[in-house]
Amino acid sequence: QVQLVESGGGLVQAGGSLRLSCAASGGTFSAYNMNWFRQAPGKERGFVAGITWNSHTYYADSVKGRFTISRDNAKNTVYLQMNSLKPEDTAVYYCNVAGRGYWGQGTQVTVSS
Repeated sequence: QVQLVESGGGLVQAGGSLRLSCAASGGTFSAYNMNWFRQAPGKERGFVAGITWNSHTYYADSVKGRFTISRDNAKNTVYLQMNSLKPEDTAVYYCNVAGRGYWGQGTQVTVSS
């Protein structure tokens, strides 16, 4: 069983930055591919960014060039650095162990215009 705890969300003005963290426990973090998803009110949860066990990264088109996913296996943590934030980035952000069905509780990101 893997537990995931997201943190780092908040309220920021458009153009600002936030860094989200997702701390994992209960599994072999270094072996997992990890993802970030987000869900805005009234919308389906959608993929944002992913990082493989050996640190290959991939992004949704909507965040390419603005968001950066990274991981620290010594801390069992995956990060999402979000720059140049836009109001349309407002959502609850979740981390996920790819293909394993483990999800965190989410962290709210609100971007004001």
